[in-house]
Formats: sequence, C-alpha cells, structure tokens
Amino acid sequence: MEQIYYRELTLADMQPNLLKNFQRRQEVNLVWRNIGGKEQLVPEPFVDDWTPQDRIDKVEKRLKPCLREGGAVFGAFYQGEIAGFASVKRQLFGSRSQYADLLQLHVSNQWRRKGIGKKLFLQCAARAREWGAGKLYISAHSAQESQAFYRALGCVAAEEVNAAHVAEEPFDCQMEYTIK
Repeated sequence: MEQIYYRELTLADMQPNLLKNFQRRQEVNLVWRNIGGKEQLVPEPFVDDWTPQDRIDKVEKRLKPCLREGGAVFGAFYQGEIAGFASVKRQLFGSRSQYADLLQLHVSNQWRRKGIGKKLFLQCAARAREWGAGKLYISAHSAQESQAFYRALGCVAAEEVNAAHVAEEPFDCQMEYTIK
C-alpha cells in the first residue's frame, strides 16, 4: 500500500483543481467562547464545509498569494490526491517580529487523526524558524476538536493579538506556538 508523502508546493502546483476532492467537512457541536472573561465550551452546532467554489478560492485567494509573497505551502498526498495542506506567511510581525503567520492548516476529513496535521504544522514551524521567527501565530477554529489538536501541540493563547485576524474571524481563538 502506498504511503502518505509530503512535499513543498510551488506556484506550478496551484491549479484550480488542486483541492477538487478535498473533504473539508467538519460537524461542530461544541465551541470555545470567552464568556465573562472565562473560556468555556458551549453548544453551537453547525457544519463547516467548502463548496467547489470555496476550494478554488482557497487556491486562488489564499495559497497562491502566500507563495507569491515568499511564504511556504506544504502538502500531504496519497496516490496523487492531496490529503492535507498548510501554509505559513513569510512576513514576520509582532512587537519583536517574533511571529510567522500559520495561514492555513487543513486535513481532508477521511485523513484526520493520523498525524498528518501535526507533521504539516511542524513543517511550517521549521520554515518559520529558518526565517527568524520565534513563534507561529494561529487564528484557530474554536471547535472543541480543533482546539484539542492545537493545545496538544503546545499552542497557547497569543500574547499579542493580531487585530486583522480577529476582524476576519471574530470567533477564532488567537493562539501561538513557541518554535523549538
């Protein structure tokens, strides 16, 4: 049986059909919310999924610009199909230019809980370290499962909050990861 393989993606890989068969679907039941200054899990059931156009937009409006601006995109593949991907922005930010922005980290539904997300995350952290970042900044989905993933990796609440991320996704949890 063929194994998952990982590689860095280039602009040539950024074809509109790159994510054609990617299954983003996530059934969310509990989310983390700040209520009265305290983080709490609350019920807020919904399904987070991508349409075919969302998949194309992810390539055209998120991944391509990341690469054009000097960032990096990593992919996990199985039999030529993308099983997961992650991207990290090249431009550092923060009061000490300590943060590199983890822009995307997604694993196709059928491939979750197999270590793919962790491996992609660590590839982004390694690249950010090469660029001089001390931390990854993550605007992370507030779903219980997503938060469990990031917290298991050692991510904590961000010391400095990126206002642009909060404006784009007000319910995301703003987190950071100290690069080792």
